[in-house]
Amino acid sequence: MAGENGGEEQEQKRPKNMGTEIEEVKADGLKREFAVAIDPQEIARRIEIALMDLRDKVRLKGFRPGKAPLSLLEKLYGEAVFGEVAEEAIKEHTDRLFRERKLRPAMQPEIEVETAEREQGIRYTIKAEVLPEIDVRGFKAPKLERVVGTVTDDEVEAALERLAAQARRFEPAAKNYKAKTGDVVVVDFVGRVDGEEFEGGKAENAELELGAAGYIPGFEDQLVGAKAGEERIVKVTFPEDYRVKELAGREAEFTVNVKEVKKPTEAVLDDELARQFGMENLEALKRAITEQLEQEAKELSRQQVKRALLDRLSEMYDFPVPEGMVRLEYRDIWEQIKRDLVASGEGDAEELREKEEPDDEGERAEFLAIAERRVRLGLLLSELGLANNIEISRDELMRKVAEEARRFPGQEQQVFEYFTKNPQAMAQLRAPIYEDKVVDYILELAEVEERTVPLAELRRIVTEGEAAAEGGAEAKKSVKTGKKAKPSAAKASAAKQKKASAKKKAPAKKAAGGVEEGAEKKTAPAKKTAAKKSGTEQKAATKKASAKKSTAKKSTAKKSAAKGE
Repeated sequence: MAGENGGEEQEQKRPKNMGTEIEEVKADGLKREFAVAIDPQEIARRIEIALMDLRDKVRLKGFRPGKAPLSLLEKLYGEAVFGEVAEEAIKEHTDRLFRERKLRPAMQPEIEVETAEREQGIRYTIKAEVLPEIDVRGFKAPKLERVVGTVTDDEVEAALERLAAQARRFEPAAKNYKAKTGDVVVVDFVGRVDGEEFEGGKAENAELELGAAGYIPGFEDQLVGAKAGEERIVKVTFPEDYRVKELAGREAEFTVNVKEVKKPTEAVLDDELARQFGMENLEALKRAITEQLEQEAKELSRQQVKRALLDRLSEMYDFPVPEGMVRLEYRDIWEQIKRDLVASGEGDAEELREKEEPDDEGERAEFLAIAERRVRLGLLLSELGLANNIEISRDELMRKVAEEARRFPGQEQQVFEYFTKNPQAMAQLRAPIYEDKVVDYILELAEVEERTVPLAELRRIVTEGEAAAEGGAEAKKSVKTGKKAKPSAAKASAAKQKKASAKKKAPAKKAAGGVEEGAEKKTAPAKKTAAKKSGTEQKAATKKASAKKSTAKKSTAKKSAAKGE
């Protein structure tokens, strides 16, 4: 082979596209297909250059470094080198094709190799969807309304009363005292269906708060008026959509022994209450609650105006979107809904695992529409960001990494390494930061009119706005019951769905890489919404957990089949 001296080697290390043929086979909307043929001469040239590079690195007995004959290297490493060369050539030609034709693949192109031989060259096809051309020249920010929430004294007082209710204790009542709604009964029970005990239908020393609606409908009602030492037979019917299939819709009979009745103590708003929640006095607790509610109002206000902006952008721009991206987003939506169902106890993990999409055609259409909207808005925001030179600095990205790490006390280093060493995970962090920067940029350009309302009204506005954008929320119920949800029911339940998936002190944060904040990205269910409990209340409740052992929330009762989860 030629190229034994350094001068020739440098010249040979410039591979040329010798006889490469490219044919566009398909151009249908955003879909493209190309047939590519790489001449065997180019492959031979690339192999020769690769072997020369290899000669400087390997050590062969009897030859000084860099002096082994290429023919020997060919014999020893030719096949392996050909595999690497083929892969490299395909990648380079594919990248060059898209670059020269000014096409941007929406996702990783699909490569199908038909022939890969040294004597015949390489023939392969490229199938890809490309990003649409989005004309944002002359973009004008729309007029918007920002709803600003104010925190009233009544809301602060209501929050205090909720904290006081959390802090209340339950004290044993007299032996002849009859249990009322709001009291706690300590019970042993055994459940039977058709006279036979069933798994999970038995518990001892279970604490049940009457009226809390934590058990099967009708179970708690039949214990109102019970006294310590009394035995009662409770008859109930498991819901049709009960998570344990074998029990769904069946009648059951529970033998319940009431061991004790406890009455709640009166909640008092005073300095002692504040100290129970880690505050110096009642005024300090009020200030903390006020600050938290004000922060909630600020975040809800941004959520509302961002929703309004996205809605307007959705109306202003209509362009085709890659089907592959929509399918991926659709899959993410569906997988999150399934996780929510399992986490809330409304769905069976085994049953849902193999279910790739909702059974109902209408629900599938709704989810696809949501996915398409999110993809379109994401592409639009990205294009607007590029057109206006919006970038994310390394400092901004690392601050986000640090924020994520702080969410896992004691594991900060592992979380930090996970993101810094995982490009895909880092990209998931980058996407929402970039989106928010673009949104902020547009809001600065927009003519925004402010309207002030009480915080409670702002909560309602945000919830209803999310409900309007999330028509498929009722799918959770229909997946569980197998019944088709009516369109009106789907709309009406969207607010309830958001309540179930809210996770905060204030508004829901969007999932990493998502386009819409809070509304369409489902999150894991939690036990409260912003409308019910502020972040300060939640922190206080956590601190007070040990003082609540006497409430009706023992794990034995939670695990029992008598619970209506």
